[in-house]
Amino acid sequence: MSETAQAPSPAGEPRADCARCFGLCCVAPAFAASADFAVDKPAGQPCRHLASDFRCGIHTQLRERGFPGCTVFDCFGAGQQVSRVTFGGRDWRQAPETAARMFDTFAVMRPLYELLWYLTQAVALRPPRPLPDELAAALAETTRLTNADPETLLGLDVDAYRGRVNALLSRTGDLVRGRAGRPGPDHRGARLFGADLRRADLRAANLRGALLIGADLRGVDLRLADLTGADLRGADLRGADLSGSLFLHQSQLDAARGDRHTGLPATLVRPAHWSALPLTPVRRAPGARPARTARRR
Repeated sequence: MSETAQAPSPAGEPRADCARCFGLCCVAPAFAASADFAVDKPAGQPCRHLASDFRCGIHTQLRERGFPGCTVFDCFGAGQQVSRVTFGGRDWRQAPETAARMFDTFAVMRPLYELLWYLTQAVALRPPRPLPDELAAALAETTRLTNADPETLLGLDVDAYRGRVNALLSRTGDLVRGRAGRPGPDHRGARLFGADLRRADLRAANLRGALLIGADLRGVDLRLADLTGADLRGADLRGADLSGSLFLHQSQLDAARGDRHTGLPATLVRPAHWSALPLTPVRRAPGARPARTARRR
């Protein structure tokens, strides 16, 4: 339920359409009272703010009301697939006997749709052979699974399947990062909570799964850096250049801090809440070029 209106979707890219979903992300998952959510909610119970038309009653006030976690959630299109295709338009309120199965199916469909998004991005990077054929095969197989019946989906070991596809995506990222002349440093899965990285050389770095919560990345060159699954909650991206970052998703930007000097890929949109942040001078890493500012949308 990202609060940011996204740029036009490239052909074939999975994209959430909340108007065609039955509010599954507001019912199926559980969440605990924390900095991300103001209250506890058990799995399968509708959020107190879910309206009768399956829309969020406080969508424009989520951050102010203590629900920033909702603003950065993205189902990648799994919600409408489960609602309209897998269960043929039967919503969980009208068919309570199938509600639990619908919620369980959504829990499998969402990671599959996330993989579809990553595979679509990987294909667009045009890596050297034989990767294009392998990526095309993985994309076709994942698409087939998203159209399977609930029994097939619930019998899928989605973690094992995700592991196989992630290995392919990781190889793709490594080869594309090599186009920089030399791959950058490997910080895969690094715990960089609150780290001051303003003078770090992160161009073409491997930051897959890195925990960059609250990290200071002002003015850093992140072009060709692989940001698959990097946790950017509260990270300071003011003046950073992410214009050529790999596998960067809108929800990661929505969770971070930035400004009009943050360079973004053309397919992503500058989050609205960034405009409320102060502009401050930044120190760039040695040799880093100023970030190119993406056109405002």
